Amino acid sequence: MNKILDQKSLDRLESEIAAWEANEVAAFLKKQAERREQFFTIGDIPLKRVYTAADVAGTPIEDIGLPGRYPFTRGPYPTMYRSRFWTMRQIAGFGTGEDTNKRFKFLIAQGQTGLSTDFDMPTLMGYDSDHPMSEGEVGREGVAIDTLADMEALFDGIDLENISVSMTINPSAWILLAMYVALAQKRGLDLNKLSGTIQADILKEYMAQKEYCYPIAPSVRIVRDAITYCAEHMKRYNPINISGYHISEAGSSPLQEVAFTLANGIVYVEEALKTGMDVDKFAPRLAFYFVAQGDFFEEIAKFRAARRCWAKIMKNRFGAKNQDSMRLRFHCQTAAATLTKPQHQINIVRTALQALSAVLGGCQSLHTNGYDEAFAIPTEDAMRMALRTQQIIAEETNVTNVVDPLGGSYLVESLTDEYEKRIFEILDYVDAHGGTIKLIEEGWFQKQIADFAYETALRKQNGEKSVIGVNKFVMRDEEAGIETHPYDPTTAERQIARTRRVRATRDNAKVNALLEELVAVAKDERANIMPITIALVANGATMGDIIEKLKGLWGSYRETPVF
Repeated sequence: MNKILDQKSLDRLESEIAAWEANEVAAFLKKQAERREQFFTIGDIPLKRVYTAADVAGTPIEDIGLPGRYPFTRGPYPTMYRSRFWTMRQIAGFGTGEDTNKRFKFLIAQGQTGLSTDFDMPTLMGYDSDHPMSEGEVGREGVAIDTLADMEALFDGIDLENISVSMTINPSAWILLAMYVALAQKRGLDLNKLSGTIQADILKEYMAQKEYCYPIAPSVRIVRDAITYCAEHMKRYNPINISGYHISEAGSSPLQEVAFTLANGIVYVEEALKTGMDVDKFAPRLAFYFVAQGDFFEEIAKFRAARRCWAKIMKNRFGAKNQDSMRLRFHCQTAAATLTKPQHQINIVRTALQALSAVLGGCQSLHTNGYDEAFAIPTEDAMRMALRTQQIIAEETNVTNVVDPLGGSYLVESLTDEYEKRIFEILDYVDAHGGTIKLIEEGWFQKQIADFAYETALRKQNGEKSVIGVNKFVMRDEEAGIETHPYDPTTAERQIARTRRVRATRDNAKVNALLEELVAVAKDERANIMPITIALVANGATMGDIIEKLKGLWGSYRETPVF
């Protein structure tokens, strides 16, 4: 392997650093001490005073490489944003399909280049809007989707062959994908021209977000079926967004976020391979979803290391031959957990810096949070400002004119190396202790996340971790007033009325027969659950019909708490 420095040059540089420490640094410290004895990243990685070529002397030049070339440290594509900007994908979702459709069209008019959909809690958990568990939650945190009719309203007037659509949903994700496919078929569209993704990453739900319907094994099987179905029928579609975002929002460190996400990705690849499908047939469409936190350089290094690690995993562990199978592509969202109610306007600054780190880290699509999201669903003004933040980075800063402009930075390259080392240490631990699913069942991942979240909370409480406006530079007499997004009290009534119309007009005998066929398919481990689900939603089955029928077969999941 080629190294950055030969031994003679390294020895000379290390002597120069030692002399600098003994002279200039020592003399200056006598006059003015540093702010603390030791500095760390947010993820608790120690930081040196200065980084030089000596810190990357052991890095193989091939590991840094060139953009668009294995191991993709410097970016998944050779020209990156010089050819096209990342997809600007502001998430939206509230009320009924018609309500969110209006927000979609507003964002498209403001220059958004991709759609991203949030769903309400009943939809996420597989309850129809008229289920008792849905009371008070219909359309409140996202859009309510019960039937194909709702999906038609959601995407009314939107050209699905020419705009990518992301859907943030997990336990019931395959049903939303089935509705999306059924809608496209009803419109006579070519499925191979559809682009976008469902999130569908169920393992991180058991680790972090806690939205699940079934036990782990059948839930992972459903993900497998979505992956293999899309590989056969939807060549441009990403059947999963393997997500670290929610792991981070649950309180993990940045290192845990990316390592745990890659551990989940390994499980999905292994499951898809069990069907006999070649890795290079499905792996190119696997996608990832990370957060951009507040530690600017750590985040950039995290993204670069994630690409390098995934490339090595796919090549060395799974024997992928196609470069596309090794190329990690990721959507990024700025960190909702960093947003504050006090001095809420400074959330714009936080979001801008986080978005810049995502761009410098090489994201493929990006959502920037609204400044008012600590209060409620963002208003149109907040969404416009968030989108303008991306547009300013893209159009005015010129950071997009050079691919991986921080590549070669001693700090960034050193942190990238450190992240790669620590990621593989975690993955080796997972393998040595029975694998991801076993450790989820034992609560190991959950405990790691909870412990770091607790330590972070203590640091905020004692002021060790600064949060501007909360524990530093606090404005005691701050005005609390802010215009927030209103909740329409007629939402549930309007939504339930449509769901009941669908039930009243469908062929119930056919739906019931298809539901029995669904159970038969679910019992057959070799079968794919997607085609029967598409047939069900096309014939008016509700999400609740499908979820409840399979609960009769698979049961539900209850987590065993670990302290």
